[in-house]
Amino acid sequence: MDEKPEMELMSIPATPRLSTPEIQTPSGQRSPRPSSKEARSSTTRTPASRFISPIGTPMKKVLINMKGYLEDVGHLTKLNPQDAWLPITESRNGNAHYAAFHNLNAGIGFQALLVPVAFAFLGWSWGIISLTIAYFWQLYTLWILVQLHEAVPGKRYNRYVELAQAAFGERLGLWFALFPTVYLSAGTATALILIGGETMKLFFQIVCGPLCSSNPLSTIEWYLVFTSLCIVLSQLPNLNSIAGLSLIGAITAITYSTMVWVLSVSQPRPPSISYEPLSSPSFSASVLSILNALGIIAFAFRGHNLALEIQATMPSTFKHPAHVPMWRGAKVAYFFIAMCLFPVAIGGFWSYGNLMPQGGILNALYGFHIHDIPRGLLATTFLLVVFNCLSSFQIYSMPVFDSFEAGYTSRTNRPCSIWVRCGFRVFYGFISFFIGIALPFLSSIAGLLGGLTLPVTFAYPCFMWVLIKKPQKFSLNWYFNWSLGWLGIAFSLAFSIGGVWSMVNSGLKLKFFKPN
Repeated sequence: MDEKPEMELMSIPATPRLSTPEIQTPSGQRSPRPSSKEARSSTTRTPASRFISPIGTPMKKVLINMKGYLEDVGHLTKLNPQDAWLPITESRNGNAHYAAFHNLNAGIGFQALLVPVAFAFLGWSWGIISLTIAYFWQLYTLWILVQLHEAVPGKRYNRYVELAQAAFGERLGLWFALFPTVYLSAGTATALILIGGETMKLFFQIVCGPLCSSNPLSTIEWYLVFTSLCIVLSQLPNLNSIAGLSLIGAITAITYSTMVWVLSVSQPRPPSISYEPLSSPSFSASVLSILNALGIIAFAFRGHNLALEIQATMPSTFKHPAHVPMWRGAKVAYFFIAMCLFPVAIGGFWSYGNLMPQGGILNALYGFHIHDIPRGLLATTFLLVVFNCLSSFQIYSMPVFDSFEAGYTSRTNRPCSIWVRCGFRVFYGFISFFIGIALPFLSSIAGLLGGLTLPVTFAYPCFMWVLIKKPQKFSLNWYFNWSLGWLGIAFSLAFSIGGVWSMVNSGLKLKFFKPN
């Protein structure tokens, strides 16, 4: 009787071995296919036990592996293949340090030297209040832009115009954003050529002194020298490749801003100095002068048209989204911007009061203390301004280079060759040079520039936040952003009127520097 069960036990395993071939899981491991009896019994198990069954285990591993892949690789963002050919998005290895360098280079420069001019019309109290409000306002709108860069899952808004089109629509977004952003980039580049050329001329005069030749270069020839240097540096291929230049621009801007106000404060003040706001012959003239002064303060905070472009140079994943290093770098940059702007404005107005010339604090330092300050210090200050202008030209020109190459690649469906890219940049540099010659007063109309480009910094981000993020209607967030946006538009119109009046009133004769 014991032999029969023993034979049955020996014959039972033979059948499953032939009917359960092994299958390979996505992780590369092998697991047996369950028998029909096991499959029937699995239907009576609880849901928790199903996840540890031979079927549940491979599927769970697949899901875990896929989740890790998404976290490590990215958002499954739909990338435009053309972006790999364009200067702004060609390289995506940026980080928080690059963001700080680029934001500093874009956010501070020659416009900081003009802020004391605004104080001459506003006085102590309103000057400090206006500068403080503008600083925190633009810091809030910068935070908005950083957050909206990836507001829609699977989409990165790599350029300011792209975000405006997503918020306002294709046509309206193009009309609203294209003009002020191009005006900011091209207008600033042209102004930098004027300021850089004139500063090089003054640097040469200070260093050379009485030994200068009888036939020195004219101002236009100095513009040409500066433009040629800008064109040579512009051959760097993309935005990340100019991170070193942005670092140089940031260091030089911080250094010469500090030197200018320290040298001004350390010298005796003019005997006829006064801190009363400059008076005008009529009430309307006073109002327009104040509006122009507020426009100068608004122009001091530039660089928002480049925020999305800078963030586009960074990699972005679920674990490490791009807005984290971007905001970290931006906070550091704008801390240093505040450390430059406020001392220049307060120290410059304290040193010269309402005697501040229209060209700004550097003009005042040259005019009032050229014989009191060692020539080496003065020459170093002017040389730092030249270096900063060369660096700022590169980052403000990059969106224009990107537009040129985008038009070329969309028509030819291939990347720009080195010669085509070089040709675009040489063309743009000399176009800016000729515009500077035709409009030599451009560097003196900071109020008008501030008014025309103010929506890019102070208004449009608030509108875009409401239209894309869609906060609850009539909530505090909704009211706050709509109010800030429309207030920015109103200021833009008012400051533009004040800038035009100031430009006409001065007879288009203002110069950034007026050497004696």
